[in-house]
Amino acid sequence: MDTFKTIKYCSEGIYKEKGSKFLAFAVPVRTADEVKELLVQYRKDFYDARHLCYAYRLGADKTDFRSNDDGEPSGTAGKPILGQILSQDLTDILIIVVRYFGGILLGTGGLITAYKNAAADALANAEIIEKTVEQWFSVYFPYPAMNAVMKIVKDENITIVKQHFDNECIIKISIRKANVENAKNKFSKIEFLKIEESGEKEKNQKK
Repeated sequence: MDTFKTIKYCSEGIYKEKGSKFLAFAVPVRTADEVKELLVQYRKDFYDARHLCYAYRLGADKTDFRSNDDGEPSGTAGKPILGQILSQDLTDILIIVVRYFGGILLGTGGLITAYKNAAADALANAEIIEKTVEQWFSVYFPYPAMNAVMKIVKDENITIVKQHFDNECIIKISIRKANVENAKNKFSKIEFLKIEESGEKEKNQKK
């Protein structure tokens, strides 16, 4: 799979039960370090809250995820928050739910419902987008090969990010991951052409 769903902007949600208030924040993120920085900031912003629970999932392969109950009974906060992320098959997202205690205990079932509904409300207010995973390459070729190279670029729907044309030409290109091998095979048939990979990026596709 070379596509995945995430959220475009930050969004918020809220759930209230028996005096307790649950404020939810869904935030697009890319790395675990970014998650850590955001958690530090939210703890400062909501220093007077009883609990700050969260869950996140990262990466197009969706294998990096974590949840945290922050002192709530095990499995009653982070897991239902993560469940909302998984139910919509989202990644590159952090959901934080801040709880202000209202003085009445909600019980295990009540907590699960509260954290689930707060996270769901934040996602209901989010703009969900689909992204494609793109691999970037630098392509070096002699000027006489220009027409052949540009034909492949057009046929394979390749995006030219940067270009320089001289006796030796250089183009930096972005290829959808699913189309990489086919494009590379075509490029390999051009004499004196050299192609070097320069990492992966993501591109917005559609809502």
